[in-house]
Amino acid sequence: METKLNVYGMTCSHCENAVKKAVAAINGVAEVAADLTAKTVTVTHEASVSAESIKKSIEEQGFDVSE
Repeated sequence: METKLNVYGMTCSHCENAVKKAVAAINGVAEVAADLTAKTVTVTHEASVSAESIKKSIEEQGFDVSE
């Protein structure tokens, strides 16, 4: 499955890496692509991973997320 979320507050490569690292730590996530310019994160994952768990992981890093 693939989930694409809009992430607000990413302003630099450090922010982008923090988001990627947090989401990649979720069990069942295969790939994470963060796009600083487009302010999006695209996650390839197993069906057992919910969009809500991805969103929560990003929000815990201090960013705002919408679908």
